[in-house]
Amino acid sequence: MNFDHEQTKLDFIKHRKKFFIFSAVFLLTGVILLATLGLNLGIDFQSGTTIDVMAEETVTANEINEHFEEVGLTPDDITLAGENNEIGRASFIGGLNQEETLAVQSHFEDVYGNTPNVSTVTPIVGEELARNAVISVLIAAVGIIVYVTVRFEFLYGISAIIALFHDALFILAIFSIVQMEVNIPFIAAVLTIIGYSINDTIVTFDRIRENMKFEKRVKDFTDLARVVNKSLVQTLARSINTVLTVVFAAGALFILGGEGLRTFSFALVVGLVAGTYSSLFIAAQIWLVLKSRQLKKIRYRKVQTEQPEA
Repeated sequence: MNFDHEQTKLDFIKHRKKFFIFSAVFLLTGVILLATLGLNLGIDFQSGTTIDVMAEETVTANEINEHFEEVGLTPDDITLAGENNEIGRASFIGGLNQEETLAVQSHFEDVYGNTPNVSTVTPIVGEELARNAVISVLIAAVGIIVYVTVRFEFLYGISAIIALFHDALFILAIFSIVQMEVNIPFIAAVLTIIGYSINDTIVTFDRIRENMKFEKRVKDFTDLARVVNKSLVQTLARSINTVLTVVFAAGALFILGGEGLRTFSFALVVGLVAGTYSSLFIAAQIWLVLKSRQLKKIRYRKVQTEQPEA
């Protein structure tokens, strides 16, 4: 996929307000849903019991669930693992008491000849991981601002950070809408996406900076808009080709990777699309608005300085 910026009539700048409005409406809806529906937190972030049922042959989630119903229990979640899906992992939010645990072990030992592994999960590890992830993102945000400011300028750093939080909130909004379970792999996917998004944004900014060098004089919004639109068209093919390659791989992982990898792969697909969108149509557009205001202030000060005193 290739775009010739000299021939194409694509004008992304003309539609910048539409991009801003779309993101604002979607994220506002997401915030409302987060406040009302919340996230479907998995057992990683709540106390509970995890039971690994081991069979000699392939089992299904329905089969495992039916066996639990025979002892009067209903798992909150069942995932399959193993080469041939011979392991079933059932999660019970809130946990099981000793009597229920013994009943489960006895039942599955009679059915499959193996005693299930039972582990009690506390939310401490998940909460600590989530807290560390938030702290890591905040530290990374400061580092990104410093790095981008040194390599480019401060306005690039601010624009990149806004796009980063846009992506994180976008993923949270999607997961609140679909109510897919939020677990530790979800955190890993979010951190992966942030790294990808920042890299893609910096590539776009680098092209803008290079094109700015070829402009003899950039004095107003129109000049800036021409440079930014040219840069977006030049990086569009690269961004689309890159994201499609990774999305195909993540999509295959979602379809063929089993239940245990679906949260990670789904979050990755959503985040990659959001990251590419924000790099091209949010970060660059925000920089354009901020930079044009900066130029306007500089021109105003220059005019004020050059005016003769009365």
